[in-house]
Amino acid sequence: MAKITYHTHDNKTHTIDVQNGLTVMEGAVQNDIPGIDADCGGGMACATCHVYVKEEWLDKLPAKEDGEEDMLDMAFEPKSNSRLSCQLIVSDELDGLEVNIPSKQG
Repeated sequence: MAKITYHTHDNKTHTIDVQNGLTVMEGAVQNDIPGIDADCGGGMACATCHVYVKEEWLDKLPAKEDGEEDMLDMAFEPKSNSRLSCQLIVSDELDGLEVNIPSKQG
């Protein structure tokens, strides 16, 4: 289990325990974190679970696949630290991960 911190666009912080094997998106949806819509349910077919990963965590995450890059092109205001939270699988190594949720989803 890992503690994941979600920062919403309205400056609210939600720190929750997410079970290993779930995705950062699933942790948000199961805990009613606002701002992560997850319209496709984690199938990497939309960009409504877009998050900005804190810079210090980028090297600890698996590389983006081509499909994720393609979906991020459709996200609202993508940045170099943009990720789809459905592609971030929680493990002990992600304990303490922090993500910022954009003001809207694409």
